Amino acid sequence: MGDKGLDFKHKEVVNITNGKRMGYVQDVCADLETGTITHIIVPGSNKILNLFSQNNDIVIPWQNIKCIGDDLILVEIQ
Repeated sequence: MGDKGLDFKHKEVVNITNGKRMGYVQDVCADLETGTITHIIVPGSNKILNLFSQNNDIVIPWQNIKCIGDDLILVEIQ
């Protein structure tokens, strides 16, 4: 029980709508006034190829997160 909080960066995100793996959590954003998480960010597709182009990260609102497991996060995105 040495864990404090959730270590999102080691969790893979899977979209339950189509079963596709979206990648690992890149960042977590929170509302500083309430202390609640508002969304998570995963890298967009072809991140390596788009290294020098515009940011194509995928922002997933907290309400789209359906389940958080030991090593994966299930989200529902249409």
